[in-house]
Amino acid sequence: MTDDPSRRRVLRNTGVLTGAALLSGIPGGPAAAAQAAPPAGGTPLVVEPPAGRLRGSVEGGLAMFKGVPYAAPPVGALRWRPAQPHPGWQGTRDATAFGPSAPQLYREGGDAVLGTHGAPPFSEDCLTLNIWTPRADDAKRPVLVWIHGGGFISGSGSLPHYSGETFARNGDMVVVTLNYRLGPLGYLYFGEEGADGNFWLTDQLAALRWVRDNIAAFGGDPDDITLAGQSGGALSVAALAGARPTGRPLFRRAILQSPPLGLQIPGRAESLRRSATYLEILGVRNVTELRALPWPQLIGATIEMFRRTGRWGYWSTPFLPVLDDATLTRRPADLLLSGPGADIDVLIGWTREEATFAFALNEPYAAATKDQVLARARDTFGARAAEAYTAYEEARPGSRPVDVLMDLIGDDLFRIPGIDLAERRAAHGRPVWAYQFDLPTPAHNGQLASPHCLELPFVFNNFDKWSQAPFLAGLNPRIRDGLAGAVHASWISFIRTGDPNRSPMPHWQRYERNARTTMSLDSVTGAVDDLAGYWRRLHRPTSRQAARQDGPGAD
Repeated sequence: MTDDPSRRRVLRNTGVLTGAALLSGIPGGPAAAAQAAPPAGGTPLVVEPPAGRLRGSVEGGLAMFKGVPYAAPPVGALRWRPAQPHPGWQGTRDATAFGPSAPQLYREGGDAVLGTHGAPPFSEDCLTLNIWTPRADDAKRPVLVWIHGGGFISGSGSLPHYSGETFARNGDMVVVTLNYRLGPLGYLYFGEEGADGNFWLTDQLAALRWVRDNIAAFGGDPDDITLAGQSGGALSVAALAGARPTGRPLFRRAILQSPPLGLQIPGRAESLRRSATYLEILGVRNVTELRALPWPQLIGATIEMFRRTGRWGYWSTPFLPVLDDATLTRRPADLLLSGPGADIDVLIGWTREEATFAFALNEPYAAATKDQVLARARDTFGARAAEAYTAYEEARPGSRPVDVLMDLIGDDLFRIPGIDLAERRAAHGRPVWAYQFDLPTPAHNGQLASPHCLELPFVFNNFDKWSQAPFLAGLNPRIRDGLAGAVHASWISFIRTGDPNRSPMPHWQRYERNARTTMSLDSVTGAVDDLAGYWRRLHRPTSRQAARQDGPGAD
């Protein structure tokens, strides 16, 4: 794909940054982590949090506790019920092996972009979490809780991709990953009392409460929790910002990586219609009959749900959250603007070409016509669709209709709604930092550019865990490792201090409406003012003339 001139430009405060230099400057970084590390070897380690005694292990100088239940197994009568407290256990529970992942569609080897999405085995008894810590002591370290993405239908907290090793070791912090219900088991809506919907959200809330109540036993500070996630996981982070617990706040900082804030979340009536479609596919009449079916049959129906709910030119999402006025009362982005979410420090960003992940290698879309893309553009721009099409086309000389479509989808679903959230928080003086991940991958002859998910191995700085991911093929190791060190260190700084700045990283200013500073993460990293200004005005014009007068090169 040809570069959009508004997305790759002359940067200020530039410099290729190396990981070693950055990490050495972080309070509680490698030196502090090494001092706090438990003895090496596979030594068993027993802790006794309020939830019950657990036996973990010491691996690579870190204490690890895997497959720890945070809620009762959602099976039998608890299928399609909100998460319930775990009944506990007698004696010492083994926590040296990951628990099963949530049931989901799974194909060995995964797809041609990301590779593997899930982590077998799968079971409905999946509500577990995993903990990495330098030492299970009383040091009150910062805590990172990570929520995986996967389009609401796939993923796992036990995937090697999301191992907490690097953050725990390099940032001297406690890291938690979790599994939650996915697909029909987590997102169907029935409108019944006690089984409204958003079961995934009740799971995540239960996990956060477990962390708040137990993490001190693992060396973590329950008052210093950062909640982070990517894609659907990032949407979860925003949704959880509205939680109003009776005790202390559940988290104080939020990292939202590629949150699909432009997603149209249905209300109760539309969600009931989608659930009726699912029941029809399986030939049952109600949730009682549905509970009698084995989970593989439930998951298998996802394929037909894709077919029946998919729309041309849209990212397919057969199962969605629901605005049920009970568990989720407002759009997730709005929950970061008022109430408990307003005081949360926010780091938000997206990749430059989010939509290539789903569409660039999709042969039917390669044959898209201008008329088809114009029809899709009308959903967003109405009578201004032709104007918008021309703007996208001119921004990438030689672009095909599918290239215009992918830029439109990426802006519609991720970038513009993300900017809109930053704008609204800035307008109310709420802290927010923004980034755009710009580094292109040469994989698949460069067709992907900088797709959805590409920032993940840079954030975790663990490329050894991503050896089977096709979209990383061909990256220059020097550039890759330098950028990963910079990004990883900046995330550590934000988790520890609420500020992503750390020398020698170029100064990263808060997103304010007078400058709209966005950090461009690329082979040369630097801060850019109003990086997507033209596109922001095109999508959210103050007048019909605003975008037309500026033009795509005016920023």
